[in-house]
Amino acid sequence: MRACVQQRFHQLPHTRFSFLHPPRIHAYTVANVENPLAPTRENYAYANVFLWNTMIRKQAENGDITRDTPLLYYIQGLRTGLRPNGQTFMYLLKALVSGKNVNEGEEVHASVVRTGFASSEFVSGALLGFYVANGFTCKARQVFDEMPQPGLVLWTLMIRAYVCQTLPGEALELFRTMRGVGVMPDMVAIATVVSACGLLGDLGFAKTMHCFVEKSGIEVDAFVCSSLINTYGECGSLDDAYRFFRETAMKNVVVWNTMIHQSLEHNNLELGKQLFDSMPERDVASWNSMIRGFANVGQYEEALALFHDMEISVFRPNTLTLLSTLSACASHGALEAGAWIHSYVNNNDLNRDGSLDSSLIDMYSKCGDIAKAVQIFEESPRRDLITWTSIICGLAMHGDGKNALCYFSEMNESQVSPDEVTMVGVLSACAHAGLLEQGQGYFQSMEKVFGLVPKIEHYGCMVDLLGRMGCLKEAYDLIMGMPMEANEIIWGSFLSACRVYNNVELGEVAAKRMLELDPHDPWGRVMLSNIYAEDAKYDRSMGLRKEIKEKRLKKSPGCSSIEVNGSVHGFLVEDNSHPCYNEINSMLEKIEKLMN
Repeated sequence: MRACVQQRFHQLPHTRFSFLHPPRIHAYTVANVENPLAPTRENYAYANVFLWNTMIRKQAENGDITRDTPLLYYIQGLRTGLRPNGQTFMYLLKALVSGKNVNEGEEVHASVVRTGFASSEFVSGALLGFYVANGFTCKARQVFDEMPQPGLVLWTLMIRAYVCQTLPGEALELFRTMRGVGVMPDMVAIATVVSACGLLGDLGFAKTMHCFVEKSGIEVDAFVCSSLINTYGECGSLDDAYRFFRETAMKNVVVWNTMIHQSLEHNNLELGKQLFDSMPERDVASWNSMIRGFANVGQYEEALALFHDMEISVFRPNTLTLLSTLSACASHGALEAGAWIHSYVNNNDLNRDGSLDSSLIDMYSKCGDIAKAVQIFEESPRRDLITWTSIICGLAMHGDGKNALCYFSEMNESQVSPDEVTMVGVLSACAHAGLLEQGQGYFQSMEKVFGLVPKIEHYGCMVDLLGRMGCLKEAYDLIMGMPMEANEIIWGSFLSACRVYNNVELGEVAAKRMLELDPHDPWGRVMLSNIYAEDAKYDRSMGLRKEIKEKRLKKSPGCSSIEVNGSVHGFLVEDNSHPCYNEINSMLEKIEKLMN
């Protein structure tokens, strides 16, 4: 890297010019226009550090680091006899952060040490920020440890670096060291440490921090309050979070939203709704939390009702609102409601950049309108990984394996690399289309071509594919050779294939494994009983049926649903709880008479 910079340096003109007036060059850089005395930008013989710093700073502000790197200007200044000051290094590191130039940053670090600025808290803070922004936490800690007496800002920055890298243990240990040397935290440091407690799930330390804040007299703001509520919730104590929420006087809309979010995260819908209804002031985030919370726990109808309430309120739904609502429609099978939201999006021009296309494709696929999903994909201006994956998985879900694989080929030609979810869709498409050789080829290419390690979902797809094609021995060998233990879904898929091809021996093995995983699930016994019956082993079949009855094991009832006027009605086997049960039965009887 240094050799390249030096080579570019020697290519620059070094003609001496008369005295440069600093305000004049500064005016050109502020205006961001070409300096008519451009050659003099590279002649530092009569320039001063102010001009030097100004040019580096403007590069940082304008992001102009592609033609001449900031380090190039820095080295050129050194060659002309200029000596850097603290601002030189701060501007230089800021410019390098924007360009993610790690190697050049290390060059600057070495120069900081050589010139004696390593003891400057401001320069060390800039170095720390540079390494943290590029993910080099260990090097940031090295800079921190070399500081003789770091101030509160550097302590907080280093603690926050550990939190951002999901290293809460190191963050809390550093905080203990900070308190040991007598540095008193402020609100920002407290909020950062409290967040570390949440990541670690350490309820005891979270309570200790809470007590420390109350006894220390530190003024608590909304940021600290929200952090404490979040931490209590993430540590599994919604009661402590709610108790603190009730006691604190600092309740702005952010604190209210945090408490609502934690209530819904703990599936306490009643408390979340109560808080939402009691809010003195709401914002879009309040509505989004409620819609997403109800959708996450399967209360899709309530989530859609909240969206309609929001739509007629003073708040306009944003992208996050629509993502949560479309997800609710997809999971609930609410095609009519999803189509209405699609129309709302188009009428209000809320999908100009195509960011909602993948969610719309997913919604239409899961609601049964795959033709509309394909249409949206073909018209989408955004062909990213998520969009490609959505249409491939949607087609696979509908059994259209051949078209799914065609889109996968187009995706590869577009230089978009698949991820694990994409490959689940591809392997599922092969299973539905009965493409054994292609499925095996794609499975083997995961590691060899795409660098993806197959997970249990991918093995499950391959077991399904082999089972559908009657390759039961190969499926069993694959299960036994898996790097992880097969779950009940994989054994269930294999057991279904054993029943289709009436393989009693392997069916017994699969059923036994299923019983070991879940002794109270009757499904494995029912399937094995059917296999015995089809093989004329009636004694064994009746024995399993008797066992199911004696142990009072019950299968989960079958369920169907239908959407009428925007509402989805669900029906279970032998369920008479629907409010229109009598009317529905009466109509079915009339239809049956007419058919006869």
